[in-house]
Amino acid sequence: MAEMKEGERTVSGECRHPAVKWAQRSDKLFITVELPDAKNVKLKLEPEGKFFFSATAGADNVPYEVDLDLFDKINVDESKTSTTSRSIVYLVKKAEDKWWSRLIKQEGVRPVFLKVDWDKWVDEDEEDTKPGTDMDFGDIDFSKLNMGGGPSDFDADVPEGDYDSDTEEEEVREEENSAHNEPKATVPPSTEPEAKA
Repeated sequence: MAEMKEGERTVSGECRHPAVKWAQRSDKLFITVELPDAKNVKLKLEPEGKFFFSATAGADNVPYEVDLDLFDKINVDESKTSTTSRSIVYLVKKAEDKWWSRLIKQEGVRPVFLKVDWDKWVDEDEEDTKPGTDMDFGDIDFSKLNMGGGPSDFDADVPEGDYDSDTEEEEVREEENSAHNEPKATVPPSTEPEAKA
């Protein structure tokens, strides 16, 4: 049997729940299903707020499933999907532009696999002031974002292979300064009390 990872839960012995994160704006929801290397991904959205996701993952093609009754109605035609090798992000358009008090209709204890996506979260009163509230799901070239893994501008003015040269130059300057400056004799402090004027 395959080893379970955080967020995975067994459902009726066969299916598991992947970790699901969510955030909202007044007009849309961000629902991220964290399932690396997902295959056979299926999503069913219904206008009354039904969100059903299924996929397989891993070498054993383990089935995963998420079945949620969203808090309110959604606009299926204007909803979008963005898939990466690590997750599937759904941009679900709300039927009405209003803030929901929670993601799902079910009150009380939320499912253990469902968590808030703090990276995308914006409070209702900050929606219009926070930059990036209108996320675009277009093609993003992460190599241009200078997020690591590639060349950066930080060392653009330092010749290649010359990263420690400033340290060596400082040592040479210190040696030159000490050679040109003769040590000055220091006068030991007097033990006699100072005369007051």
